Amino acid sequence: PGRLGAEISTMDFFEHQAQARRRTARLVFLFGMAVVTLTAAIYLAIAAFMPYGPMVEGGKPSYSLWNPELLLWVVVGNGLVIGCGSLVKTLELRGGGAEIAQMLGGRLVHPETADPAERRLMNVVEEMAIASGIARPEVYVLEDESINAFAAGFKPSEAVIGVTTGCVQLLSRDELQAVMAHEFSHILNGDMRMNIRLIGLLNGILSIAIIGRILLETGSSRLGHRSRNDRNPLPALGIVLVVVGYIGLFFGRWIKSAISR
Repeated sequence: PGRLGAEISTMDFFEHQAQARRRTARLVFLFGMAVVTLTAAIYLAIAAFMPYGPMVEGGKPSYSLWNPELLLWVVVGNGLVIGCGSLVKTLELRGGGAEIAQMLGGRLVHPETADPAERRLMNVVEEMAIASGIARPEVYVLEDESINAFAAGFKPSEAVIGVTTGCVQLLSRDELQAVMAHEFSHILNGDMRMNIRLIGLLNGILSIAIIGRILLETGSSRLGHRSRNDRNPLPALGIVLVVVGYIGLFFGRWIKSAISR
């Protein structure tokens, strides 16, 4: 009976793992759909403000939501903005886990540290590295009273683990060991690489909101130099891009958190 129970547990584990992969694939697809929806929202926003077609009576321009040329420019422009924003952030993180930990204000813990709490942390990390069969990653401590930890890096050989001072000081050894086991699972399962790629994509989506903020500020500064009858679409367009950009960021973070789970 014991062996049968172990076999059933193993089968359940792999079935749950397969289900998790299928859910992840669907969430990645939804992330792509979110980008497509973002592009559509930007197109509709610009089309609503951009004159297209012949003049109507009174010399006023006509407006149309269907503009193939505008759609092409929006698709290309949005793709370039997201692509360049993602590339910039990915290049920032090309140094791997150590660079990410340093960007967050982490301090590298020496393997032979004399601090008792940090010494215990390094012993636990050493144990987990031996148990998982990978080289011991570098450990960074972040000055933060909350209990938190993370693993970062493109591959296991360059992974680092970041731990808050609250995690080091407040957890028992068994609790700390459980947290480190969780972080090692991220290292072994490739979650770190996916998270870094998603960080890059999120930065690309955020770039849209940044451009919107620039248009808003630029349009507002020029508004005082224009006559009341001279229409200035920049502030309105900037507001739309800011709203659309942050909607995309919200859904991107939501999907990213679901993938991480």
